[in-house]
Amino acid sequence: MQFKKIIVTSFLLSFSILFSQEKDSITKKDYGRVYGGFESNAQWYMNDKEIGTIQPEDPVRSNSYLFANYQYNNWTAGVQVEGYLKEALLNYNPEFSGIGLGTYFLNYKTEKVDVTAGYFYEQFGSGMLLRAWEDRALGINTALRGGRFIFRPSSNVKLTALFGQQRSGFDVSDGKIYGFDSDFQLSEALKLEKSDLSFGLSYVGRYESIEDIPEPNFEALTNAFSGRVNYSINSFYSSVEYNYKSEDAVLNRVSNIIDNDFIKPGNAILLNLGYSKQGLGIDATLRRSENMLFLSERVPTVSGENTSLNFNDKVLNFTPALTKQQHSNLANIYVYQAQVGVDFKSPTILKAGETGGQIDVFYVFAKDTKLGGKYGTKIAFNMSQWYNLPGEYQLTPSNYETNFFGVGTKYFSDYNLEVKKKLSEKWHTGFNYVNQYYNKPWIEDASSDVNTNIITGEAIYNFAETKSIRFEAEHMWADADFKNWAGGTLELDINDTYSFYIWDIINYGNDNPDKRNHYFNVGGAYRINSTRIGVNYGRQRGGLVCVGGVCRFVPESTGLTLTLSTAF
Repeated sequence: MQFKKIIVTSFLLSFSILFSQEKDSITKKDYGRVYGGFESNAQWYMNDKEIGTIQPEDPVRSNSYLFANYQYNNWTAGVQVEGYLKEALLNYNPEFSGIGLGTYFLNYKTEKVDVTAGYFYEQFGSGMLLRAWEDRALGINTALRGGRFIFRPSSNVKLTALFGQQRSGFDVSDGKIYGFDSDFQLSEALKLEKSDLSFGLSYVGRYESIEDIPEPNFEALTNAFSGRVNYSINSFYSSVEYNYKSEDAVLNRVSNIIDNDFIKPGNAILLNLGYSKQGLGIDATLRRSENMLFLSERVPTVSGENTSLNFNDKVLNFTPALTKQQHSNLANIYVYQAQVGVDFKSPTILKAGETGGQIDVFYVFAKDTKLGGKYGTKIAFNMSQWYNLPGEYQLTPSNYETNFFGVGTKYFSDYNLEVKKKLSEKWHTGFNYVNQYYNKPWIEDASSDVNTNIITGEAIYNFAETKSIRFEAEHMWADADFKNWAGGTLELDINDTYSFYIWDIINYGNDNPDKRNHYFNVGGAYRINSTRIGVNYGRQRGGLVCVGGVCRFVPESTGLTLTLSTAF
């Protein structure tokens, strides 16, 4: 009955939104413009004896977002109402509960001035000092509530100043955030005709009063600075960014407390070099990060108990994993997460950050050549490697001294080869090979590291311009943990309106015969104009679910899912 209510409510709301779209088209000339959307993800969790899952206390849950903006001349106002009923989906931030006003804002914008009061999103540089953003699939919304002022005195200069407190659930964190960012484009001033040069400077301050420590060895205000330079000429491009965070108490991730005698600064350097022209691209990104976990609260908690870091909550900055974003189901079982903070897990696992990078190379063999054939052939190679920082580490009393150059314990490596070949106007094929190393004890506190080899093959047949069928088969050989997997996917796009899919992965190589389970999913979607309705039934494999290298842990589950999204 609860699930039926969710379905009916979602459809009625989408109908009302579509109706308002027609009404808006009549009135927007005189009274401004209204636009927004609605998104809902509802799940009915079920018992599944085969994989050992039991219904939660509230088996029917949904995450829903209704957002609407009103724009009149230079003014824009907006709100986002959110509902998590009866609770949020499994393993989302428990601070997301019930129905409430998630965000609101008022903005005034001209060619030179952009002023916002209320909630806003922002990113300075690469985001390693500050990134306030939203990703509903990960349960992340770290918007700042306060004020932001952007000034563009010319087309080559952008200055940003802000103040706010970071969103956490339907409230905000205790820390107060101050920020300033600048971007300068120098090509016009220096009369550079064939090249482009720019630089930027950023500052972020986090003020949080210190009440629980009588004589703190650190300041209430933590200061962070960043500088970056971007240069490109012809087909070459490059950028470098340096970040520094002043001394602050280090958070003990095990006990979730800070140590008044363990005070360290943080720093990070990011280097990107690349070359791109028709048919060839080379991109290399290197990063070294030390103690760069930057939080809006020194000891982040959820409901006064669990650390909010389990839900990517109260994190001020953003550090992507810088590995290939895989499309294969099996290649996403062992996914690397950036190791940016200090983490002393045991006498043998002591981390202070990470160093490493990735290289991307793609090449297109031209048409009507031996390797290109009639339609050409595309190949891509990606390599990434990540390590702990080398140096001297001490558990008791906690301390470390790192070396700037060199590498420590290996966290992760990933080697990928991808070949895409068009055989005819109707047939498209692809082949992927992936070799991974995943140090699970250092990344997830597990018992053993894992080496994998993964092969994926796919074929797409286009019946017509909007009708196609896609088949994918994949296999993983793994020497530890869950051992070998196999899987397959079948997708059918009938037209722009209807699509269907079925996929299954099976852990047939598990050492425990009772764990050799299928994780299947079957579903489809219906699209009309800007509205999409999706239905899915199947099993969720437990583990990390990642978007852009940022991950959240999800437990195993079985159930029915309904998704609805529309825009107006």
